[in-house]
Amino acid sequence: MSGFRHWVKERRHPVAKAIYGIATARRHLEVPVIPGIHKGLYHLHGSVVSAFRDCTRIFYRTPIFRSRLARSGRQLYLDGAGLPLVLGPVEIEIGDDVRLSTQVTISGRTRATPRPTLSVGRNCDIGWQTTIAVGSRVVIGNDVRIAGRAFLAGYPGHPLDPLARAAGEPETEDQVGDIVLENGVWLATGVTVSAGVRIGAGTVVAAGSVVTRDLPPGVLAAGVPARPIRLLVPLAATNEAA
Repeated sequence: MSGFRHWVKERRHPVAKAIYGIATARRHLEVPVIPGIHKGLYHLHGSVVSAFRDCTRIFYRTPIFRSRLARSGRQLYLDGAGLPLVLGPVEIEIGDDVRLSTQVTISGRTRATPRPTLSVGRNCDIGWQTTIAVGSRVVIGNDVRIAGRAFLAGYPGHPLDPLARAAGEPETEDQVGDIVLENGVWLATGVTVSAGVRIGAGTVVAAGSVVTRDLPPGVLAAGVPARPIRLLVPLAATNEAA
């Protein structure tokens, strides 16, 4: 078959030229849009796909994922197709009204004692392609928002020593630490949080930042490493102004 394709692409024979012309023309074939028909088919397609996804989420994917959890609150919403990827011996507790992308990865440190734990509070959103690596303990408070491609790095997976790394040995204990996101924290797209970090209540971390130290509550933080940029207006002051 590969030899035939090569013969056609060379187009040295009239038959090869004809076959090549037919194949090229086929790629550019188009059917004109019939507004009353194709637009209706577009909406019908979307409705069918959405209904099928909802059915599999409600009756299949969500119960299966709940069976992996140590505790699961009410109204867990798995956003997307498939299931979140869970690796290693990690104990997971999720509160009420949590929205979790199915493209999230949750991993637990294999050689941890005691077992690594992830605790997610109520009314939290955890976005697309976020990774939560639980070295010992990751605590996500209530009303937390984590955007896409964030990385909570509770353990690195490899030691700093090159010989130990080449030998396949795990990270050392000093590389592992808890991560705590207090109530109302918002991590924007692509934020990385290192092991041993606590982020104070209501703090917002700007996109692409790397948090290597504790951040106080109620600030906007940004940078590599992240540092407080300014204080945020307290909720009480906002209500008074309104």
